[in-house]
Amino acid sequence: MTEVLAPAGTPAPVVAKVHAETAKILARADVREKLGALGMELIGNTPAQFADVIKAEIPVWAKVIKASGAKATE
Repeated sequence: MTEVLAPAGTPAPVVAKVHAETAKILARADVREKLGALGMELIGNTPAQFADVIKAEIPVWAKVIKASGAKATE
C-alpha cells in the first residue's frame, strides 16, 4: 500500500489540488496497469475518507505496539 500524504496543516486548497491531480494520473489505464503489475491496489478515496482510515487504524496499531513492548529510540 502506498499513500500520498502531506504535512499536518497543509492548506485545504493544496490538498484538494494534489488529490485531483493524483486522481487524474491514477485514472489512466497505463498507470493502473503498471501499478497493478507491481501488486498495488488502487483505492482512490477522498482525503476525508483517508483521514477516517488513519483515525480508525491508530488504536489498532497502538494496541499492537503496546503488546509488543516496542519503544521509540532516537
